Amino acid sequence: MLEKYPKEVKLVTKHFPLPNHSGARPGSEASLAAARQGKYWEFHEEIFKDFRDLNDDKLVAIAKNLGLDIEKFNKDRKDPAIQALIDGDVNEGRQAGVRGTPTIFVNGIRLQNRSLEGFQEVIEKALKSK
Repeated sequence: MLEKYPKEVKLVTKHFPLPNHSGARPGSEASLAAARQGKYWEFHEEIFKDFRDLNDDKLVAIAKNLGLDIEKFNKDRKDPAIQALIDGDVNEGRQAGVRGTPTIFVNGIRLQNRSLEGFQEVIEKALKSK
């Protein structure tokens, strides 16, 4: 949909680390630290290849493999601004009724059919109502 409607559709991601997943919060912190070095999506893709087994060693290994400055990466992961951003995303998610991930919204409406057809139907409906 981003390719089909490059000017009309915008992708926004929010962090909602689930409390029952011990690696979720560190994964969010690490991906945002990677973003500060221009590698958010690359890092994001790597952690989701095996998200059930996230730990500090794995996060640092991914950062090294992506060529990140490890000292900056480790410092940024604990930055209060990153912590506040994640906390804000979690609060926003709770207010929107998010209970799990992934949860997808299109113009504030929760997407039920997460197939390509489901995305297309909801997005095209939103575009027609503009």
